[in-house]
Amino acid sequence: MLEKKTAENVFNEIVETFAENVPKQKSVSFLEGDKSEAVTSQFKRLFGRQNPLHRLLGGGKSADVLLWRNKKISASVLAGATALWVLFEWLDYHFLTLASFALILGMLVQFLWSNASGLLSSRSASKPPRLVVPNDLFVKIGKSVGVEVNQALEYLQDVALGGNLKQFLIVVGSLWAAAIIGSWCNFITVLYIGFVAAHTLPVLYESYEDQVDSFGNQVMDQLQHHYHKLDTGFLSKIPKGKLRAKKFE
Repeated sequence: MLEKKTAENVFNEIVETFAENVPKQKSVSFLEGDKSEAVTSQFKRLFGRQNPLHRLLGGGKSADVLLWRNKKISASVLAGATALWVLFEWLDYHFLTLASFALILGMLVQFLWSNASGLLSSRSASKPPRLVVPNDLFVKIGKSVGVEVNQALEYLQDVALGGNLKQFLIVVGSLWAAAIIGSWCNFITVLYIGFVAAHTLPVLYESYEDQVDSFGNQVMDQLQHHYHKLDTGFLSKIPKGKLRAKKFE
């Protein structure tokens, strides 16, 4: 009963702290604009980030698309993903159906091209360009996916064998939340939500970087403070066993 009250008190304190801090972020006057910018520039970056956001995202064309360096290309990519999601989710198209229709349309265009050009001109019929996908493209995609999967598995194994209870609970809670979200919508919708978030959150964060870092650091400090209280009152009393990882040669 005591443990339940302690958890409820900690949760209520967190909610009250957030409610007190949120209005303060909006009360910035125009006369103090230069001063506030100088102060916020001194805040440490969120999660200890030191490199620019563009470099963290890869620093190439993909980072340019995610940060909307070229608005036409970024808008086209997002519109294409939205069109695919509407076809699969709202219009109940299946991948095999859509792929078959696309192939039929491509064959029809090539057929009309090769036959109509010979009828309209006295010259020999022009050959339409052939579409060839480079083999190296599939090799690069396979290697990239394999590296990401292995890194994710290695991270999960390190968390499971590391003995850090806080990190272990955070990862388990994140996977549990992902499982709950997956029960609400299908895999295509989850991919689309992640795609939209990847094309909107980075550019919004770059526009309001100082404000987000300042507020995020305050939230992290409050969470660490309340976790320390919970750790000293309850988690530290849990007996901890020694975890030994096997070494494979």
